[in-house]
Amino acid sequence: MTKNRLFWIAASLGLFLDHLTKFWIVQTFRLYETWPLWSGVFHFTYVRNTGAAFSMFTGAVWLRWLSLLVSIALMAYAWFGSRLPRWEQVGWGLILAGALGNGIDRFIAGSVVDFLDFRLIQFPVFNLADVFINIGIVCLLIASLQKVDSKGESDRK
Repeated sequence: MTKNRLFWIAASLGLFLDHLTKFWIVQTFRLYETWPLWSGVFHFTYVRNTGAAFSMFTGAVWLRWLSLLVSIALMAYAWFGSRLPRWEQVGWGLILAGALGNGIDRFIAGSVVDFLDFRLIQFPVFNLADVFINIGIVCLLIASLQKVDSKGESDRK
Protein backbone atom coordinates (compact mmCIF):
# COMPACT_ATOMS: atom_id res chain seq x y z
CA MET A 1 0.00 0.00 0.00
CA THR A 2 2.99 2.31 0.15
CA LYS A 3 3.45 2.38 -3.64
CA ASN A 4 0.30 4.44 -4.30
CA ARG A 5 -0.26 5.83 -0.84
CA LEU A 6 -2.35 8.84 -1.94
CA PHE A 7 -4.71 6.48 -3.77
CA TRP A 8 -5.40 4.50 -0.60
CA ILE A 9 -5.67 7.63 1.56
CA ALA A 10 -8.12 9.30 -0.85
CA ALA A 11 -10.19 6.11 -1.16
CA SER A 12 -10.31 5.49 2.61
CA LEU A 13 -11.03 9.09 3.58
CA GLY A 14 -13.64 9.48 0.84
CA LEU A 15 -15.41 6.25 1.78
CA PHE A 16 -15.39 7.22 5.47
CA LEU A 17 -16.83 10.70 4.82
CA ASP A 18 -19.44 9.33 2.41
CA HIS A 19 -20.74 6.76 4.86
CA LEU A 20 -20.48 9.11 7.85
CA THR A 21 -22.73 11.65 6.11
CA LYS A 22 -25.16 8.97 4.92
CA PHE A 23 -25.33 7.54 8.45
CA TRP A 24 -26.07 11.01 9.82
CA ILE A 25 -28.84 11.57 7.27
CA VAL A 26 -30.49 8.18 7.93
CA GLN A 27 -30.32 8.71 11.72
CA THR A 28 -31.50 12.33 11.63
CA PHE A 29 -34.07 12.57 8.82
CA ARG A 30 -37.25 10.78 7.86
CA LEU A 31 -37.41 9.65 4.24
CA TYR A 32 -38.25 12.66 2.00
CA GLU A 33 -37.74 15.10 4.88
CA THR A 34 -35.94 18.26 3.83
CA TRP A 35 -34.03 20.94 5.73
CA PRO A 36 -33.39 24.17 3.89
CA LEU A 37 -29.89 25.50 4.49
CA TRP A 38 -30.59 28.30 2.04
CA SER A 39 -34.27 28.16 1.22
CA GLY A 40 -34.95 27.54 -2.45
CA VAL A 41 -31.23 27.19 -3.20
CA PHE A 42 -29.68 24.35 -1.19
CA HIS A 43 -31.38 21.79 1.07
CA PHE A 44 -30.56 18.52 2.77
CA THR A 45 -33.27 16.17 1.50
CA TYR A 46 -33.25 12.47 2.37
CA VAL A 47 -34.16 10.30 -0.62
CA ARG A 48 -33.23 6.81 -1.78
CA ASN A 49 -32.15 6.10 -5.33
CA THR A 50 -32.41 2.58 -6.75
CA GLY A 51 -30.78 3.70 -10.00
CA ALA A 52 -27.58 5.39 -11.08
CA ALA A 53 -26.89 9.06 -11.79
CA PHE A 54 -30.05 11.08 -12.45
CA SER A 55 -32.04 7.96 -11.42
CA MET A 56 -31.16 6.27 -14.71
CA PHE A 57 -31.59 2.48 -14.70
CA THR A 58 -33.93 2.62 -11.70
CA GLY A 59 -34.17 -0.78 -10.03
CA ALA A 60 -31.33 -2.30 -12.09
CA VAL A 61 -29.75 -5.00 -9.93
CA TRP A 62 -26.69 -5.14 -12.18
CA LEU A 63 -25.58 -1.71 -10.88
CA ARG A 64 -24.35 -3.29 -7.63
CA TRP A 65 -22.22 -5.72 -9.63
CA LEU A 66 -20.87 -2.91 -11.79
CA SER A 67 -19.85 -0.98 -8.65
CA LEU A 68 -18.12 -4.09 -7.32
CA LEU A 69 -16.32 -4.76 -10.60
CA VAL A 70 -15.11 -1.15 -10.89
CA SER A 71 -13.95 -1.20 -7.26
CA ILE A 72 -12.00 -4.44 -7.65
CA ALA A 73 -10.44 -3.24 -10.91
CA LEU A 74 -9.31 0.05 -9.35
CA MET A 75 -7.83 -1.67 -6.29
CA ALA A 76 -5.98 -4.16 -8.52
CA TYR A 77 -4.69 -1.29 -10.67
CA ALA A 78 -3.28 0.53 -7.63
CA TRP A 79 -1.94 -2.63 -5.98
CA PHE A 80 -0.37 -4.43 -8.95
CA GLY A 81 0.28 -1.58 -11.37
CA SER A 82 3.18 0.81 -11.40
CA ARG A 83 3.46 3.87 -9.19
CA LEU A 84 0.97 6.46 -10.38
CA PRO A 85 1.55 10.21 -10.54
CA ARG A 86 0.09 12.16 -7.60
CA TRP A 87 -3.00 13.54 -9.41
CA GLU A 88 -3.83 10.11 -10.81
CA GLN A 89 -3.53 8.51 -7.37
CA VAL A 90 -5.94 11.03 -5.87
CA GLY A 91 -8.30 10.86 -8.86
CA TRP A 92 -8.54 7.08 -8.99
CA GLY A 93 -8.76 6.94 -5.19
CA LEU A 94 -11.72 9.32 -5.12
CA ILE A 95 -13.43 7.39 -7.90
CA LEU A 96 -12.93 4.22 -5.86
CA ALA A 97 -14.40 5.94 -2.79
CA GLY A 98 -17.50 6.87 -4.77
CA ALA A 99 -17.90 3.46 -6.39
CA LEU A 100 -17.47 1.68 -3.05
CA GLY A 101 -19.69 4.13 -1.17
CA ASN A 102 -22.64 3.75 -3.50
CA GLY A 103 -21.88 0.07 -4.17
CA ILE A 104 -22.02 -0.80 -0.47
CA ASP A 105 -25.37 0.97 -0.22
CA ARG A 106 -26.71 -1.00 -3.19
CA PHE A 107 -25.58 -4.35 -1.75
CA ILE A 108 -26.83 -3.69 1.79
CA ALA A 109 -30.04 -1.74 1.18
CA GLY A 110 -30.76 -2.10 -2.54
CA SER A 111 -30.65 1.69 -2.91
CA VAL A 112 -28.33 4.64 -2.40
CA VAL A 113 -28.85 7.36 0.21
CA ASP A 114 -28.90 10.80 -1.48
CA PHE A 115 -29.26 14.10 0.35
CA LEU A 116 -27.50 17.04 -1.34
CA ASP A 117 -30.31 18.99 -2.99
CA PHE A 118 -29.46 22.03 -5.17
CA ARG A 119 -32.90 23.41 -5.89
CA LEU A 120 -31.77 26.63 -7.55
CA ILE A 121 -30.84 24.72 -10.69
CA GLN A 122 -33.31 21.83 -10.24
CA PHE A 123 -30.46 19.32 -10.03
CA PRO A 124 -31.19 15.73 -8.94
CA VAL A 125 -30.41 14.96 -5.29
CA PHE A 126 -26.98 13.35 -4.86
CA ASN A 127 -24.42 12.39 -2.20
CA LEU A 128 -20.72 12.72 -1.37
CA ALA A 129 -19.85 9.54 -3.29
CA ASP A 130 -21.12 11.28 -6.43
CA VAL A 131 -19.09 14.38 -5.57
CA PHE A 132 -15.94 12.31 -5.06
CA ILE A 133 -16.36 10.58 -8.42
CA ASN A 134 -16.62 13.95 -10.15
CA ILE A 135 -13.66 15.43 -8.27
CA GLY A 136 -11.73 12.28 -9.18
CA ILE A 137 -12.47 12.85 -12.85
CA VAL A 138 -11.20 16.45 -12.54
CA CYS A 139 -8.00 15.14 -10.93
CA LEU A 140 -7.51 12.72 -13.83
CA LEU A 141 -8.02 15.58 -16.30
CA ILE A 142 -5.37 17.60 -14.45
CA ALA A 143 -3.03 14.60 -14.58
CA SER A 144 -3.57 14.21 -18.32
CA LEU A 145 -2.85 17.92 -18.89
CA GLN A 146 0.36 17.64 -16.88
CA LYS A 147 1.48 14.74 -19.08
CA VAL A 148 0.95 16.88 -22.17
CA ASP A 149 2.86 19.80 -20.62
CA SER A 150 5.74 17.60 -19.48
CA LYS A 151 6.26 16.37 -23.05
CA GLY A 152 6.44 19.93 -24.33
CA GLU A 153 3.40 19.40 -26.50
CA SER A 154 0.31 21.53 -26.66
CA ASP A 155 -3.14 21.08 -28.06
CA ARG A 156 -3.40 24.81 -28.73
CA LYS A 157 -2.33 25.10 -32.36
